[in-house]
Amino acid sequence: MSASATISISDVTVMFGNDHRAVNAANLEVGDGEFFTLLGPSGCGKTTLLRTLAGFIRQTAGSIRIGGQAVDHFPPHQRDTAMVFQNYAIFPHLTVAQNVAYGLKSRGLHGDEARARVRETLHMVDLEGYEDRLPRSMSGGQQQRVVIARAIATRPRVLLMDEPLANLDAKLRNRLRLDIRRLQQELGITTIYVTHDQDEALSLSDRIGVMSRGDLLQVGTPHEIFRAPATVAVAKFVGEGNFFVAKAAGSEAILENGSRIPVAGLEAASGKVEIGFRPHNVRLVGHGSVDAVFSGSVAETIYLGTLTRCEVDCGLGQRVQVDIGEGGAVPEVGSSVGLAVGPDAIMSFAHDDVDAEL
Repeated sequence: MSASATISISDVTVMFGNDHRAVNAANLEVGDGEFFTLLGPSGCGKTTLLRTLAGFIRQTAGSIRIGGQAVDHFPPHQRDTAMVFQNYAIFPHLTVAQNVAYGLKSRGLHGDEARARVRETLHMVDLEGYEDRLPRSMSGGQQQRVVIARAIATRPRVLLMDEPLANLDAKLRNRLRLDIRRLQQELGITTIYVTHDQDEALSLSDRIGVMSRGDLLQVGTPHEIFRAPATVAVAKFVGEGNFFVAKAAGSEAILENGSRIPVAGLEAASGKVEIGFRPHNVRLVGHGSVDAVFSGSVAETIYLGTLTRCEVDCGLGQRVQVDIGEGGAVPEVGSSVGLAVGPDAIMSFAHDDVDAEL
């Protein structure tokens, strides 16, 4: 195979039985050394696509190329990929060093050379001194580091990671997230990472592919996915937001309660649309202020540490969520407020997308 680790997935479809289309004609190009994340809810097809790339599942149609070479008929061990699973998959009877060294023999590394590679890799994952430990004596985070070390010890061209942090607590997930990104950049390994966690995807990735019901809905940078979602389904899944069905009227959207909201770029739309905006893009202003696009009363405030979420009843059938940064003035429950949202902060989507959900 070529030393390049570009990945090309062309019209890949995976069927389970005659009627379940787990992956639907997926097309994707991943660059050499790129960190690419497949993001979506459970059952969307992201793990199936990952396992198909690894060779554990055979696609029904389409082709996969790694480094420019078709690998459709290659078994997993010939694809020069390494897989990190959610459930650790450590050999419990082997020491840490033996687990990490497991795949080196098949790569032609033996003796002192293999031991040096194990030491080097354990240093990378901050497990120096743990060589003789058995997995049962280690924490979950340490065990997952062993799994990652075993995967990168062989220096594969492609690293595949399937929800590797799902079983860890939030603080440990955040730490390992940074370690995974550091290792990937240090080694330059082309990586495809599967997760349902939007924060993970946004913080780790060079690019993200959002999946739903077997389809790749959008591929883009984290900024593009969050700031310019292609569909309302992507907008609702990636980040929180306030979404309303409205009627397009020139440069304004008219809501069910008669509120008229200026929306940038809405002029070409007609009929029903769905608009949305993020809680952090809303400003609380005085009741009756000329800047207010909504007016209502504060129904609830929720303290979340770095911010306070304010829920405002504006007579729209659902509360409008507003995030107030730490140190900002938080109104009392029951007080009347105005809500200001800039036209450029409001997303709009065609009526065809209104019923779409991930």
